[in-house]
Amino acid sequence: MKIEIEKLLEYTKGLAKAKLLVVGDLALDEMVYGDTERISREAPVLILRHTRTNLILGAASNAAHNVSAINHGKVSVVGIVGDDYQANDLRGAFESAGVDCSHLVTDKTRKTITKTRISGSCFQSITQQIVRIDRQSSEPISAQTEQKIIKELEKAIPAHDAVILSDYHIGTLTDKVIETAITLSKKYDKKIIVDAQKDLQKYKGVTSMTPNLPDTQKQVGFFIKSKEDLYRAGKKLLSDTNAECVLITCGAEGMALITGSKKMTVIPVFNKSKVFDVTGAGDTVTALYSLALASGAESVYAAIIGNIAAGIVIKQFGCATTTIDELVEFIEQNRKKLETIEIGEYNE
Repeated sequence: MKIEIEKLLEYTKGLAKAKLLVVGDLALDEMVYGDTERISREAPVLILRHTRTNLILGAASNAAHNVSAINHGKVSVVGIVGDDYQANDLRGAFESAGVDCSHLVTDKTRKTITKTRISGSCFQSITQQIVRIDRQSSEPISAQTEQKIIKELEKAIPAHDAVILSDYHIGTLTDKVIETAITLSKKYDKKIIVDAQKDLQKYKGVTSMTPNLPDTQKQVGFFIKSKEDLYRAGKKLLSDTNAECVLITCGAEGMALITGSKKMTVIPVFNKSKVFDVTGAGDTVTALYSLALASGAESVYAAIIGNIAAGIVIKQFGCATTTIDELVEFIEQNRKKLETIEIGEYNE
């Protein structure tokens, strides 16, 4: 098939209509920068003179940030924070990004998920990461906390157009939370999209899911070396989960959309140049794909929009976002190229 540019533009310009809810492992990325001075006399370690600290929304929080950058704040989150100063930092980052965090659940027994990356540079050389410190609780959440999350879902889901379940497997999305989110989404006729790295069979009856190629291979139990393998994997995921469609992201090879109509659409990467950092690109795909589906876009065009958005954010360092204006500008500037791209279709 060929991309209909006017239809793509119409769907892109309509992305801001939808209101989304992100449920999952909410995290804060704390980026600490400094200049290296010397080796410490106390221990054989570098001494850094601190220059700045950046607080960035990471994990499921990054998906919410990507949505907010598009629909100007019509996004909410449900998740867990601890009773610590990182919780205040995370709330502040949400507020700065225009994300509604009124549905956060505080659990004093757990840590706010925080990834602290300490980086240094010397004599204006390239900044390099020296160490990463992870703060998170590994034990399962309590039944009390689980029930609080469920109550927040009962309040939040009816007020949104779609739900993203973002599972980094740090404990928020228990079986009961997943079941409740799916049941409520169906009850209120909401789109529900899953971004998870494993155990995809737990997410039965969702609208769609967006696994990457390595995670798909682990889930289906075989290597994907051809389009036939990719199609077979997609069909197995559909069978295992009863999802309406599956979007498998394949890195530099693009993405594949497999639907219940026994058809696979293969979408190539539109811009392979100037790749600086793929951090958070998966969150961007999920966020834009979900927004497009919630706004009424056909699944193929929703995937194309997610593809374009990922191509924009990977040209920036760290977890980045894009806007409708940037998406429209890319489409307009690359109109002739996009019109000639063949979107491959594979049938049984």
